[in-house]
Amino acid sequence: MSRVVVTGCIPEAAIEKLRAEHEVDAWQGPESISREELLRRVAGADAIVSLLTERIDAELLDAAGPQLKVVANVAVGYDNIDVPACRERGIIATNTPGVLTDATADIALSLILMATRRLGEGERLIRSGQAWKWGMFFLLGSSLQGKTLGIVGMGGIGQATARRAKAFGMEIVYQSRSEIDPAIATGLDARRVDLDELLAVSDVVSLHCPYGPATHHLISAGQLAAMKSSAFLVNTARGPIVDEAALASALREGGIAGAGLDVFEHEPQVHPGLLDLDNVVLVPHLGSATVETRTAMAMLAADNALAVLSGDHPSTPIG
Repeated sequence: MSRVVVTGCIPEAAIEKLRAEHEVDAWQGPESISREELLRRVAGADAIVSLLTERIDAELLDAAGPQLKVVANVAVGYDNIDVPACRERGIIATNTPGVLTDATADIALSLILMATRRLGEGERLIRSGQAWKWGMFFLLGSSLQGKTLGIVGMGGIGQATARRAKAFGMEIVYQSRSEIDPAIATGLDARRVDLDELLAVSDVVSLHCPYGPATHHLISAGQLAAMKSSAFLVNTARGPIVDEAALASALREGGIAGAGLDVFEHEPQVHPGLLDLDNVVLVPHLGSATVETRTAMAMLAADNALAVLSGDHPSTPIG
């Protein structure tokens, strides 16, 4: 029987699946596990089921020991994992793509609607108890019909967001490392452009690219200045893709009209310059936050760990 360390709380169904075949040490604390505790617990582990809040690096892999076979990340993004360090040690790393596509695309579309229609401002106004009265120019927002959505990163989530936006009458342009399937592009009437053109023509820019050195601060002061002053920025990918200080300045100074953020550069901290702005919608990393999606993510991670421990190939290896 192998030993599996789970670095945080995950749905019980996934724990039970792992426990049916192996010894499971699952962190159940109300707060995230401390680094010191994590390094202690992974010693002797054959598998680690990790959350995106834990850094899986060379130090941790060495603390686990040479018997460690697999790191199964309960997330589609894996910027918390040092994948080269895993490969150097013969450790298989996996993630959970696909199962959270629709839930994250739903949040992206929700943020687009909230930002363009000023729904956050309206909700805060009602809750504040301030007097208000309907009027022709009261909290006017922007419609989506006939507007252009620029998608940065046209993978599964980007495509799912495009399908939703298309139903709202939006035109689609995208920037991606490669062309998408021609049939999908035709169905969406989506046109591939470079980032400069996308920023210049889009009324809404939605970020869906993976995070890494090449995309750190991909959207900074220069890119924000290239956007229309009437445009909106939405980020449901990873926080450090956006320079939050530059974004706060652009929003405050009218460089762009608004933004919707589900992820943050120094999560869970949010740049203080964003907190008092009415033209930005802030939600706490809810992209995959449905019961069904989080359960599916945990079950896929468990299946990946079990597959490697039994000598089989995991369903969704990284790289």
